[in-house]
Amino acid sequence: MALIPWKPFDELGRFFEDDDWFLPVVPHHQAFGPAMDLYETDKDVVAEVNLPGIDPKNISISIDKQVLTVSGSAEEKKEEKKKGYWRKEIHKGSFSRSVQLPAAIDEDKIDASYEKGVLRIVMPKIKKAPEKKPIKIKIKK
Repeated sequence: MALIPWKPFDELGRFFEDDDWFLPVVPHHQAFGPAMDLYETDKDVVAEVNLPGIDPKNISISIDKQVLTVSGSAEEKKEEKKKGYWRKEIHKGSFSRSVQLPAAIDEDKIDASYEKGVLRIVMPKIKKAPEKKPIKIKIKK
């Protein structure tokens, strides 16, 4: 019978394999981050962010050193004392998501739109990333 050596750090590696490893530590209502799809086409890098119920005026989009950041806040509504809540899971508060962009983009030609709760950011690709200062992007309604 062959002995199999025990490697204690292999067990630790399995802990980080699951994307939701932190959820038991951070309750869901405190770990608010909108879902984001980021993909590439032949000409563009596109980000689509689910932000239902959030006013576009409360959303900020910026790019700094090839990192896209979408942040904002959902307005806090007063809880009516008359309502007998059984569960209150709708999150109100602030959020921020940052992702590294997979390609160099033309920061002067970025287009952002918000429709039916989805923020869509279209960023045209370029061959080389110019050295520029951080920028803010306005959202069209």
